[in-house]
Amino acid sequence: MTQATVTAAAPRPIPISEILPWLVFGGVVSALFIYFVGAEQGATSIFAGHYIHEFVHDGRHLMGFPCH
Repeated sequence: MTQATVTAAAPRPIPISEILPWLVFGGVVSALFIYFVGAEQGATSIFAGHYIHEFVHDGRHLMGFPCH
């Protein structure tokens, strides 16, 4: 019986041009998250009603945003 040798592939560096779009996407998602948790249903409300406020209410307190 013959034995096969397995060689591990060496890791290659990831170019910045492949990482940059994901960093921008992550930044935009993070900014939207902070907006909805921290500012929505406040003075700068975009959506009418209190649905978003109630959905993220506990997150507001957990992150230190006052809401009442």
